[in-house]
Amino acid sequence: MKKQVHVVGAIIENEHNEIFCAKRSPEMTLPNYWEFPGGKIESGETPEGALAREIKEELNCTISVGEKVEDTTYEYETFIVRLETYKANLVDGQPIAIEHAETKWVKRDELTQLDFAPADIPAVEKIVKEI
Repeated sequence: MKKQVHVVGAIIENEHNEIFCAKRSPEMTLPNYWEFPGGKIESGETPEGALAREIKEELNCTISVGEKVEDTTYEYETFIVRLETYKANLVDGQPIAIEHAETKWVKRDELTQLDFAPADIPAVEKIVKEI
């Protein structure tokens, strides 16, 4: 049986209507794919709590978590991931890539030009339609 992983991702939008995107480093699972930053939900955590903690750890900034955008389950070759994505706003600091190879702010209509991890694509499609 494949390992199942429950993760959360943040769709962080700035005042210029740009979305924060992070590229996975070559050392990470699913290397070189773009994603909405986030991570695994630990035992006893809410998705929102996990997301705030992961963003603090991975990007050294504080967010407020807003409405849920998408809940996707995707079967990769070696594992199954359930990804819940939430809208989020920066409360304190600017995101700094600690683990990721690259990060950038991207206009909504340019999101589809990035090579997103498959589990992130339904959320990408949903927010591109919101323009």
